[in-house]
Order: sequence, then structure tokens, then C-alpha cells
Amino acid sequence: MGEYGTEWSREELILAFHAYCQIPFAKTKASNPDVIALAELIGRTPSSAARKLGNFGAFDPTLAQKGISGLQHVGKSDKAIWEEFYGNWDALVRESQTIRAKLGATVVLPLETVQPFRIPERATERLGTAKQRVYQDFFRRSVLASYDATCCVCQCDLSPLLVASHIIPWSLDVKNRLNPENGLCLCLLHDGAFDRGLLAVTDTFHIQISKSAKSSRSSFVQDAIVQYDSRPIFMPRRFRPRQEFLDWHGKNVFVA
Repeated sequence: MGEYGTEWSREELILAFHAYCQIPFAKTKASNPDVIALAELIGRTPSSAARKLGNFGAFDPTLAQKGISGLQHVGKSDKAIWEEFYGNWDALVRESQTIRAKLGATVVLPLETVQPFRIPERATERLGTAKQRVYQDFFRRSVLASYDATCCVCQCDLSPLLVASHIIPWSLDVKNRLNPENGLCLCLLHDGAFDRGLLAVTDTFHIQISKSAKSSRSSFVQDAIVQYDSRPIFMPRRFRPRQEFLDWHGKNVFVA
């Protein structure tokens, strides 16, 4: 695309913002394989790509709340892309995929969190499932990157055991299916407890455990679930869970 030293095009900025959402902010370095892959795709140096990712950090509200700032010398075009696509996640994924297809890209970002996926045999199923995978992968990667691939309840950091859990389920809120603010990073156990109303997150970002779980006589349940009652969750570095989503889960799913 653009040559070294030239202004960033709209397409390059879209790809950069798409990558920014899926790479932990602390890893937006020139040595990161994901940053290198982005740089190679758009014909820029890894240092240039890393700086652009840092630019987007200057607009990130969750980073600001944590006292973390991105690079300060940002351009109007950076801000325009942020304002256009922050919250418009379907469009971001759709446009980035279109651009990547035009460039003939064969590697999906980010490299570090790609999970195995089997394509169905029939062509119609393959097309529909592959499209759904692209969207689900963006949500998963964005949520896991926000929490540094750590369960926000127990801080398990084994990636194969982690889930990007929707606060309001995928099937019930089409508008926020891809919204990382509608997600929590949970291990398989706590994802199951969250989905079945045994665990909730309060408006102060503390863990709440249901009475039925607390009454269990199982030492495993007490150690693996009940002990976390009233503890604060491990907070994300970006995409803080939106209060209205947590309130919905507390009223419609959690069984106090």
C-alpha cells in the first residue's frame, strides 16, 4: 500500500485500528510478531506500525482511566478513524476484511491468539461459517487482549481454557455482538457459572456469587467459585464492561 515515509491512507488506518483492538496495549511494540505482520501487509516498518498503534491509545477512554496514555503526536486522520469505528465494530471488521482480501492477505491477526478451526465441507456452510468465524474471532481476540488473556475472576492465564464471554448473549443483542464492552474474559468454569446465573459482576466491578452456589457442600465449589464472592474482578486495560450490560445480566440471568 503506502510507501515508507508517506502519509497513512484510510485503508492503512483501518487495518491498524483493527489490529490495535486485538493486541494488548503493552505489546504494541515493533518486535511483536503481530505488529511486524501488520507492517509487512501495508508496506511500512514495524516501528512505524507500532507508533500508529500507540497513536490510537491516546484516544482510548479505559487507558485514560488507568492513567495510561498513548503517543501524544496524533493526526486528525487517526482521530477520525477512531470516531468512525469505535462502537461500530461490524463495519470495522467488514471493511478490514475487504481491504485484507484486496491485498491478498493470508495471515489473520493477531498471530499469538489464533485458534484451530475446522471448515465444514459444503461450500454454502463453509462461506457462512467462515464469515461468522471472522466476526467471532475479532470479539474473542479483542476481549482476551483487553484482559491480558487472564480470567477476570480467578486470573487463570491458560489461553486454551479462556472464553470471551458475552454479557448479553450473542443471540439476544445483535447490535452489541462484536462490542468488546459486552464481553468478559473468563475461564471455562467461571464462564459456565456466569452464563447460568451462579456468578455476576456488580456495578462496582465486584464478583457476586448466588445463594445456591454458596450453599453447596462441595469443597470444590467452595474453593473454585464461592471463595471469589465480593472480590473485585481483574480489570481490563481497555474496553471496560459497560454498566448497562452488567445490569441486564444481573436482572435477567443472575439468580441471587
